[in-house]
Amino acid sequence: MKTLTIFTPSYNRAYCLNQCYESLTNQSNKDFIWLIIDDGSTDFTKELVDEWIKEEKIEIQYHFQENQGMHGAHNTAYDLIATELNVCIDSDDWMPADAVEKILGCWEKFGSDEVSGLVGLDSFQDGKVIGTPLPSHLKQSTLFDLYARHGVKGDKKLVYRSDLTKRHPYPLFEGEKYVGLAYKYYLLDQDFELLILNEVICTVEYLPDGSSRNMFNQYVKNPLGFAFYRRELMKLPFVSAAFKFRQAIHYVSSSMMSRNKDFLKESPDPVLTILAIPLGALLYLYISAKSTAAL
Repeated sequence: MKTLTIFTPSYNRAYCLNQCYESLTNQSNKDFIWLIIDDGSTDFTKELVDEWIKEEKIEIQYHFQENQGMHGAHNTAYDLIATELNVCIDSDDWMPADAVEKILGCWEKFGSDEVSGLVGLDSFQDGKVIGTPLPSHLKQSTLFDLYARHGVKGDKKLVYRSDLTKRHPYPLFEGEKYVGLAYKYYLLDQDFELLILNEVICTVEYLPDGSSRNMFNQYVKNPLGFAFYRRELMKLPFVSAAFKFRQAIHYVSSSMMSRNKDFLKESPDPVLTILAIPLGALLYLYISAKSTAAL
């Protein structure tokens, strides 16, 4: 049994998936499985992957499903993964040649059932770290504390124990394709910390058709998913009042987009939600205008 599953959700990304594949075939440590979740692609993704499987350079598993969005692809991956660890590498990203070696070396030395996994760095193509490095004085931390208490900024790469990522599946909302992935990560924060790996283990490219560059449209197209995400973050026991208020503002905005008249009744903190209504309404108008302008 391999130790690590690298899973890649992909939707019509055959045109860029090769870069990820090449980086995995070049890994100095091949103790991993590459699991591709084809989320309803209509391009030649399957034919491409079939050719790679025949090459037998790395172990590849391929799974096709009807389109569910990124969070639905994550749900499927977590159901299928049988290795101890897993990490998501997006279809437009790739891994430095020593990334798997660094991940497994860190886990062999420090890993245990008392931590949820490890967090490493993402970089741009030029090698520059996205956002900030991780705090050098820390050996482990929750993901939430890294950002809220230690001033970490920018995307980071998360490697989790697979038995934990099977918990807290993302809900699917009819007609929608997005729920914030951090919902699961912050729930895991309640029980475990992550090991700190201050090394680049993923190189990121933000393509024009990626979700990161289309966030305003995501808000408009997926209001139920965003409202769920903000509502759940309001429930976290370790967050500040200011953090909860920000979530309440977004919750109000998304509830307005979904025309949910029962949003106060469904809120985990109705009083805070009432206070957030004026700013939530302004955010709703702002996002609506921005998404319209982007069309």
